[in-house]
Amino acid sequence: MRLFVAVNPPVAAVQELADAVAPLRELPGAERLRWTGVEGWHLTLAFLGELPVTELPALTGLLSRVAGEHGAHRLLLAGGGCFGDRALWAGVDGEVWALRRLAEAVREGVTELGVESDQFGFHPHLTLARAGSAHGRRRAARRTDAGDLQGLAGALDGFRGGEWRAGELCLMRSDQDLGASRYTVLERFPLADWSA
Repeated sequence: MRLFVAVNPPVAAVQELADAVAPLRELPGAERLRWTGVEGWHLTLAFLGELPVTELPALTGLLSRVAGEHGAHRLLLAGGGCFGDRALWAGVDGEVWALRRLAEAVREGVTELGVESDQFGFHPHLTLARAGSAHGRRRAARRTDAGDLQGLAGALDGFRGGEWRAGELCLMRSDQDLGASRYTVLERFPLADWSA
């Protein structure tokens, strides 16, 4: 199974962002992007890649422990940015320090299990679109360039969604379906509630 660990924003936060992103799809360069589906929007903490089912018990035990050691925190989706000419993303604000600690704990834990996570450092974001043709195998006339993505990211500068409670870790499975990714929550792990 192709797995990753994520924090999923609530429906209200996703809808706010979807409303802010809708006009971007009409801007120059947007037609050359592969836009992600709102039903799959998430904040990836660690990408684990292909793992055999036999790894699941140790992995779920680890995630349960990590979740119990980290408290729920407040986040909001705000602004945007891009990774060069590869991806357009929405940013994260609020108690991002807590999200970073959580991601670090997950990454350290899976490494101790002998599972390699992605080699990139953690950068809190929600991927909105990736460079490439929006029409599957048919190539776009011109590849999206960094300037196009920077312009789209700039259109999100003023966006600031409502605050929400990040209260659980999710172990997610990624399946490819005709080039598009589908994400399924395999298990949820509640974060500690220290407010009581």
